[in-house]
Amino acid sequence: MEMIYVILAVVVAIIGAIILIYNALVMKRQRVNQAFADVDVQLKQRQNLIPNLVETVKGYAAHEQETFQQVIAARSAAQAATTAGDMAQAEGVLSQALGKLFALAEAYPDLKANTNFLQLQRELSSIEDKLAAARRFYNSAVQDYNTAREQFPGSIIAGSFNFESREFFDVGMEGRAAMDEPPKVAF
Repeated sequence: MEMIYVILAVVVAIIGAIILIYNALVMKRQRVNQAFADVDVQLKQRQNLIPNLVETVKGYAAHEQETFQQVIAARSAAQAATTAGDMAQAEGVLSQALGKLFALAEAYPDLKANTNFLQLQRELSSIEDKLAAARRFYNSAVQDYNTAREQFPGSIIAGSFNFESREFFDVGMEGRAAMDEPPKVAF
């Protein structure tokens, strides 16, 4: 009779462990989803600011059509991206295009003095800071989740219940170079 109690206790302990690990994986996956949503909000704010920025610069540098087209094309690609990897790559290209747009300001002193342009630069700089923080939080959540789903015994539960690996939000070397130098705000 005692043996039945021991077996029953072991079975209950195993089921309890499975439930705990499953719930921990669900919690970590939800944290990744929430962090990705935070990144997405910042990206959308950034993308919504770009048309105003382009229009302001166009008023001063109308003959710079190639730069404007690059920014617009990069923004469209960023809006169309759906996975973290695609979004990161598209945002890296967009950062490069925005860098070229801000470089135009150096050639046009009147543009650098325009209050609307300066306000847009400040807003973009603020969004870039928030975006960097959101990306760090997302990547940390992804690391925590991926680690939990790869460690034993979580790997068994993750495999049994289809907990898929998540991608980091890596903007690549091009995007990193553009982000290392935040948009300049000149007064």
